[in-house]
Amino acid sequence: MELVLSIAVGVMTACGVWLILRPRTYQVIVGLALLSYAVNLFIFGVGGVRTNQPPLLGEGVDVNTLADPVPQALVLTAIVIGFATTALFLVVLLASRGLTGSDHVDGKDDPR
Repeated sequence: MELVLSIAVGVMTACGVWLILRPRTYQVIVGLALLSYAVNLFIFGVGGVRTNQPPLLGEGVDVNTLADPVPQALVLTAIVIGFATTALFLVVLLASRGLTGSDHVDGKDDPR
């Protein structure tokens, strides 16, 4: 399970970096969203990937088998903040496109 999670984080990070380096603002925003999802998966994975384990402490349950709740709370907070940041980026994108008439990061069209 850890191998699948690490491959997913690596692929999402690579795709996010590639999209951030693109010239259009929409692609940059999607790349930032992918990077934030990759970081969320990484933080979630730091808490330990446990399957078929009880989520709550009860009688006869070993404390070492429980998942750490702190990374889960951090990821939940990061999802909310990431959603708000993406909404703000989209508003700035629309305002920039309205003012410049272009959706390129530098504000200039391709010379093609």
